[in-house]
Formats: sequence, structure tokens, C-alpha cells
Amino acid sequence: LKVLEPHGSPTRCLLQLLAERDCSLKYLQGCLERMGHPQACQVLSSAVQDVIRITVQPESQVVREGARVSLTCWASGPPGLVCQWFCGKQEVPGATAPELVIDTATLPSQPAWYICRVSCGATFTFSRWAHVRMEKSSSPSSASGYCPTMAGLQILQQPQPCCLAEGDTLLLECRAIGNPPPQYQWFRNRCPVEGAQASRLQVKLVTTGERGSYSCRVFNLFHEVWSQEVNVDIGEGSGQTFVAPQPVVGTAGASLYISSTSLSHPAATDKVALLIGNMHYQYHKQLKAPMVDVHALSTLLRQLDFKVVSLLDLCKAEMEMAVNEFLLLLDKGVYAGLLYYAGHGYENFGNSFMVPIDAPSSYTSAHCLCVQQVLRSMQQRHTGLNIFLLDMCRKRNFNDDVIPQVGALQVTANIVFGYATCADAEAYELSQGELSNGIFVTFLKRWLLEDEKITVLLDKVAEDMGTLEITRGRQALELRSNLSERRALTDPICPPGQDESSARNLQWAKAHVLPESRHLHFDCGVTVQLGFAAEFSNIMIIYTRVVAIPEAITQCEARLTDIPEDLEVDLKYTNKESPEEVGSPLAPTWSLDCPSCCLYSRLCGLQKLQQELEFTICLQYRYHGMDDFVEERQKVSVGKPLIAKLNLR
Repeated sequence: LKVLEPHGSPTRCLLQLLAERDCSLKYLQGCLERMGHPQACQVLSSAVQDVIRITVQPESQVVREGARVSLTCWASGPPGLVCQWFCGKQEVPGATAPELVIDTATLPSQPAWYICRVSCGATFTFSRWAHVRMEKSSSPSSASGYCPTMAGLQILQQPQPCCLAEGDTLLLECRAIGNPPPQYQWFRNRCPVEGAQASRLQVKLVTTGERGSYSCRVFNLFHEVWSQEVNVDIGEGSGQTFVAPQPVVGTAGASLYISSTSLSHPAATDKVALLIGNMHYQYHKQLKAPMVDVHALSTLLRQLDFKVVSLLDLCKAEMEMAVNEFLLLLDKGVYAGLLYYAGHGYENFGNSFMVPIDAPSSYTSAHCLCVQQVLRSMQQRHTGLNIFLLDMCRKRNFNDDVIPQVGALQVTANIVFGYATCADAEAYELSQGELSNGIFVTFLKRWLLEDEKITVLLDKVAEDMGTLEITRGRQALELRSNLSERRALTDPICPPGQDESSARNLQWAKAHVLPESRHLHFDCGVTVQLGFAAEFSNIMIIYTRVVAIPEAITQCEARLTDIPEDLEVDLKYTNKESPEEVGSPLAPTWSLDCPSCCLYSRLCGLQKLQQELEFTICLQYRYHGMDDFVEERQKVSVGKPLIAKLNLR
């Protein structure tokens, strides 16, 4: 009967529902595979072909008269790729191989431009243009000192200095010609930049960590030349300018500052959330619930259009840096700045403290983060709504007798505190096998999507928690609020102008950039797919899959090795044949987007990365009729993924 409804068939309703939840086509295909629908999977596979990508571009060259020059264009993509070379707008007859050999004796006196078209059926893409210039031995350029047989290299375009704001894209270019074709290596402050080995250096979403002096080393088999050194200056992102409030003197002589926007209904320009879960403490009891709780809340908050950064197991320095990055996401008009913390904590003299995983056994406020100080910093950002959800104990810490000087808080009427338990009491976990939820989140997630004023929503959570027999008299939610308006987590966002929100959006986007999936080609003819998935903002899954094997090879496996020591990686949870074996109870949530027949590895603590993430893919294979395995290795650099991009260290 669904077919008779205005929205059409059940299939269309399903696709609409998947689209509303931002599900990918790969997610749908994974569901169909697990449900045993091979015909539907085949339809989706044939509809979505791999994108053709040029992996090796042809390079411009300067050659002597009468010599031969070779241009190369390699591409990856679906099987059956076809090449066709062009000289200008004309096809080069018979030039259908990836390599084009040109006899310069047949070239005209004018420079020639070549390009390669790579196609598969009706899909195609073009390479870059390659400029082939012929030098005669008696030409003026030779007389002036440039001769390819001696100098071998010539820089045509020098990089230029620039001044950028945080969140911008850095683009430097150094173009050269030579024979053999030139190679490139970029340097920052005279140190090589990892993976920067092309004529163009592009860094998206830059931070102040990328400022410095840049230069490019251009070289080939015989010669070397350096570009000019240029300065790249990166300042803070542009903020908003607001009209200063005017003082109004009351009868008692006190001055009240009334903002021009305080009398109207506040505009919601964004909703952002920082979720921190500390589990694996070095000197204290280990917890189980924070992982599940943070993941559950991040999933629900994203459905409410929150920008979410979710982090597990942070030391004090990392917690401070994470809060600072969170504050950069806040600005005047941001409707909700939400901070959720799950882990050990305590409360002294009315101040709440979050305990990092590296806190000593007898910790004090000097080793922890004060929630009220975070609130004061949030108020300085003029956030429209400040929400703290603290899923931690609030017992007194008798090792700490210092009263922190937080400073006076502003009277803003927009603060909500939701404590998982009342003062001088503990917060508990519910153990359900590998999955453990905190009592607070167990009831909070039932109501979080409701269109209710946030204080009303938390009241309902408190009522539900009161029905649980095992915690009655031991744990009760406490709500503190001075909220004067009806503000809900479900309130829609009124987008600001692009200039106002771009810096904030880019700052958030940096913490969610996964490396692109790629294919590695080995000398033996094996092709390995390298893919990535995110569990949290600082936990990433890497999977390897063999996608092409020559007939002569009977057995083949690609394993991840040489993982940086900075990361917290348990080797017994690497290169596992199923997602469930990598040591995470949340594997079913991210494995649906991963292909089958892979080896999975789980990398934790990405915020600890000092350099770009570099590892080795070790390929082991065996030929027909041979007992011994042969080994090939390829080093892979994927930059700084996810939260590592923010340099929290």
C-alpha cells in the first residue's frame, strides 16, 4: 500500500531515510551483503565505478635537437583503461600507451604541448599539459649559458611569499623543466616536508604551526637547483566585530551594560560539542563506560546538527589543548556550547575538577582541569547557551585543600549544569558484558532528541533515574541552571554569512579529516587497497585488502607494520581478520563501511603524533610450486589524520 502514497514505493522511502541520516552508498552495500542480497549488491557495484585518477603526470622537458624524449602518464581506476595522447588539439596517431616516445627531429621549431586522455567507456579524464621545448646547439639560449647537457635544470616559476589566516589553504608552486625530468622536495625552515614531493605544495586548513620559511629543492639524476626561500606568515582566524554596549547607570550607581542584541531573541548560528571520556588511568581504577557513553552521545548530537569532537583518554596537557580548540569553535551567536565529560572527578569548595589519565595517585587541583574556569573562558566567547554534562563523581578530595581563584563569572542567564550525581556522591556504571553505560547516559539518551527546553529535558532524565532501584539513595541527577529563555538542543540553526562561520567550520573540519583511500602497486603485480575509518576523533581504523593478484601467486597477505611509537597501539590488536578482534566493542558501528576480506588495525591516541603518520605495508606472497614466502615493503605517509591535525601536543 506504500506505493499508493504520495512519497512512492517502500524503496524510495528507505533511500530517503538513509539520505536523511547521511548514510553512504557503501554503507547500504555493506548492509545488503550481510543480508544476503547478491543481486542488489551487483546492481550497486555496476552503478558505482572507481574514479579514474592520474597517478603519474607527464613532465615538461627541454631537449637537444635530434634527441628523443619520453612522456609518461600512469592512471588508476576501473579495469580496461585506455590512453590517447594529443599534441595540441590533434591526436597523435597510434599513441595509445602510457608512455609516449617523441623524436625531436620531427618537431616543429615552436614548443609543443602534449596531453594524455585516460578513458574507460564514456568516463574519461585528462592529464596535465607537458611542454616539450627543443634547444639547438647554436641557439642564443645556449650562448647565454643554459644548455640542457650541462645545466640540466631550469626553474620557470618561483614560489611566492604569502600571509594567511588560520583555516586557509596554503598553496606554493615551483615549476621547472629539465632532462631527465625534474623531481621536487619542499623544505620548511630548511627541514624536508614529509610527502611534499610535487611541484605544488598544498596544505589545507593551516594553523600557526605551518608558518615559516619555505623553499624547494629541484633535482634530477645529474643536477640540483634550489628555488628562492619565501616566508609564509599565518595569523589567527578573523573574528567578528561587535558594537560596544552602552552603559546605563541605575539608581544605586551601578553600571549595567546592555548589548544591542540582548533584548531580542538570540540567533542560533551554530551548535558545537566537545565530548571527553577518560578510561585507562595510569594510577587509578580503570573505567569501561566512557567509551560507550561518548560514542552514544556523539551519534545523537550529530543528528541534532551539532559539530562534535569526541576524544578518549587524554592527559592534562591534551585536555587543556582540546578545551582551547573547543573554545575556538565558540563565538557570539553560537547557540549551544556543550561540554560532556565522563571519567574520574571530584568537587571541592563548590568547584568541579576533571581528572586526566596521567594524574598522580594523590592528585590535587594542580593536576586537574577546573570546570568553572572552562565556563569562564566560554563566557568570554559570548556563547548563547553553555551546557555542562558532568558524568563523574563529586566526592570531596581530602588531598586538595587549595581554593582555586576562578574569578568572577558573568551574569548571563544562559548556563546549565547537569551533574550525573549530587554533591559528595559517586556516579556508577551499568555493566552489560563488554558494553558498559554510565547510569546518567543510559537515561539521557532516551530523552536527548526530544524537542524540550534543556532544563525540562534534564528534569525528565532525573525522574527516570529515580526509578532505578540499584542506585536509589546512592546516585541522583542534580540540575543547576540560570537559563531564562526556552532553549532546546533541537532548535534549528540560522546559518550566518560565510565569512563569519568559515573559520569556525574549518577549525572543526580539521579534526575530522580522514586520509583518502588509496591503492598500492607492488613490483610483483599485486595491488593492495588501503582504507581508513574513524571510531573517535583520536582513534582510527586502518584496513588493508588485496584487490589484484597475478595468476602465478597462490597466497598473498598485506600487513601493517612499523607504526610510530608515539601512538598507543597494542600489537595483538593489529592485522586482525575481523573488526571484532581489534579490541573495540564498537566495531559493529564502523565496520559496515569497510569492505570484506580485510586485515584491520586500530590506532589510538592520534593526538600524541609528533610528526606525520608514517607506516609500512609489508606484502608477503608465495608463487606456485614454492614453499617459501617472498616479501615486499612500501612506506606510506598519510599526513596528520583527524585530531592530530590540531597539534594538541
